[in-house]
Amino acid sequence: MRILGINALFHDPAAALVVDGRTVAAAEEERFSRRKHGKRPLPFSAWELPELSARWCLEHAGLRPEELDAVSYSFDPALARPAAHMGLSDPWDPLRLEYARRAPEFLAEALPGLDPAKVVFVPHHVAHAYSAGPASPHPDSAVLVLDGRGEAASHLAGRLTGGRLDTLASQALPDSLGLVYEELTEHLGFLRSSDEYKVMALASYGKPRFLPELREQVHATGDGGFRARDVDWAALAPARAKGEDWNQDHADLAASTQSVLEELLLDLVHWLHREAGGDSLTMAGGVALNCVANSAIAARGPYRNVWVQPAAGDAGTALGGALYLAARQGHVAPMPGADLGRGWSDEELRRWLEEAAVPYERPDDIAETVAEELARDGVVAWFQGRSEYGPRALGHRSLLAHPGRAENLERLNKVKGREEFRPVAPMVLADRAQEVFEGPMPSPYMLFVHDVHRAWRERIPAVVHVDGTARVQTVDERQEPLVARMLRAFESHTGLPVVVNTSLNTAGRPMVDDPRDALECFGSAPVDLLALGPFAVRRRAVFAGGRER
Repeated sequence: MRILGINALFHDPAAALVVDGRTVAAAEEERFSRRKHGKRPLPFSAWELPELSARWCLEHAGLRPEELDAVSYSFDPALARPAAHMGLSDPWDPLRLEYARRAPEFLAEALPGLDPAKVVFVPHHVAHAYSAGPASPHPDSAVLVLDGRGEAASHLAGRLTGGRLDTLASQALPDSLGLVYEELTEHLGFLRSSDEYKVMALASYGKPRFLPELREQVHATGDGGFRARDVDWAALAPARAKGEDWNQDHADLAASTQSVLEELLLDLVHWLHREAGGDSLTMAGGVALNCVANSAIAARGPYRNVWVQPAAGDAGTALGGALYLAARQGHVAPMPGADLGRGWSDEELRRWLEEAAVPYERPDDIAETVAEELARDGVVAWFQGRSEYGPRALGHRSLLAHPGRAENLERLNKVKGREEFRPVAPMVLADRAQEVFEGPMPSPYMLFVHDVHRAWRERIPAVVHVDGTARVQTVDERQEPLVARMLRAFESHTGLPVVVNTSLNTAGRPMVDDPRDALECFGSAPVDLLALGPFAVRRRAVFAGGRER
C-alpha cells in the first residue's frame, strides 16, 4: 500500500510517503522552495501545493504518481462550516474551502499520472492524531491535539487503540488556544502563525501578573473542552510595534499567557486520563510545540509516558493523513526518527564542493575534526545525513558551538540575526543527560525543557536560559553514532559532555536543506568550519584562496 500524504491548506505545506505502513520519507515544502513556512496562511494561498516535496518523496522511493494507491489530504471540506457561523472574521474563507474541494484536481495537475479519484480527504485533527499515536513508540495511547483551527474545531481528545481512534472531546471554534496564542504573537510585534516560539522564549523574562484577567477568557469548562477567545490584549499591555524594543509589560503578558496555557492543558490532560485511562499520552498540533507546556504536562500530569510528534504543526498532518489511511489497511510502524528528508552520498557532496570551487579537506574522522574546532571555540555548520522533518535541528542541519562560554549565546544570535532573548539548546548523550539536566528523558526531539543542575550552570552557561532551564536534545548512540562520536571527542578535549546546537539557518530563512543552502549559509555567516558529510571546509582556507586536500 503506497500512500502519499499532503498538507497544503493553511500553512507549513508538506508531503510524506508511507509504504506498507512504514514511513519512508517526509519533508516540508519550505526546504525546497526556500520560503519560510512554505507560504503565508491566507485563503489566497490555499491552492498552493507542496509540489516539490511531493515529487521528491516519490523520487526517493522510485515511484511514479500513477503507482500510488492513495493520496491523503489533511482537511475535509465536507466538515467545514462558514467562518461567520463559527465566530471567525474571515470574509475570504469560502475561497479557501473552494480550493480544498478542488484539491484532487490540483494534485492531479501537479503530479501528472495521478488519478484524482485516489485523493482522500482526512479530517484535519484526525490527521494530527494519527501523526502522534501510530508514529510514536506508544501506538495504543491517549491522544491530545490542539492547534489554531481545523474544519470547525480547534481541539481533539481521544483514545487510539489498535489503529482505531475514539474521539472523546472536541472544542468547537471560535474557542481556540492556538488562535489566542497567535493573537498574542501579533500583539507583541511578531509574525503570527510563525513566531509563536519567540513569545514562549520571552515569557521566561516576565512574571504572570495578568493571570487573573486572562483566566476570565481562557479556562477549562470541566467537560474536556475550554473557552479561549475575546482577549482584550491592549487593555492588559500596549502593543509592541515591529522592531521596537520589548519592555517588562510585554514579557509579563507573555508569561501570563504561558501560565494560563499550562493550567488549561493540565486540566484537559487530567480529564482525558479520567476518560481514557492508560499510561501514555501522545500529542500533536501547533500548541504541542510549546515545550514549556509539554514539560508541565510531563511533570504534573497523570501520564508516565508523554510523546510529542516532532513535526507537531500542520506539516505533520501530511504524515498523519497517510498513516490514517495505512492504519485502515493494517499495521503501521512507528516513525524511525525525524531524519526523513533529503540526503546525499559522499561522492555527491564531493561534486558539490568541486563545482563550488572551494578548498576542502577530508579528514580521517570528521567528528574529531569538529570536536577540535569546537574546543578552540569555533562555530561549526554541521550538515550530515538526511534532513529533519519538523522545526527542530536535531544533529543533521545544525550550528554547533562551545557551551562553556556565556558569550557564545550572543555570538550565535548575531550569526543568525535573532533577538537577543532567544536561547540556544544543548545536545548531550542520552546516557549522560541526567548528570547535567533534570526533566523528561529521553528527549530526542527537543520538545521539553529541563532544569539545569546548579553545579553545571556555570560550566555550560551558553545553553542555560534566564530561568535556569534548557531545551535538551538527548542523543542515542545507536541512532546517531556520528553525533555521539563528536560529543565524546568534544568531552575528551574539554571535559564537557554538552555541545550547543541550534538550527543551521539565518533569521527569516528556512533551515538549510541541500548542499547549496549549506555553502550559501557558510559563505554569508561568520562560521569557522563547515562539516559537509565527511568533508571539512574552513573559513580561513576559503578566504585565503588556498586549496586543502
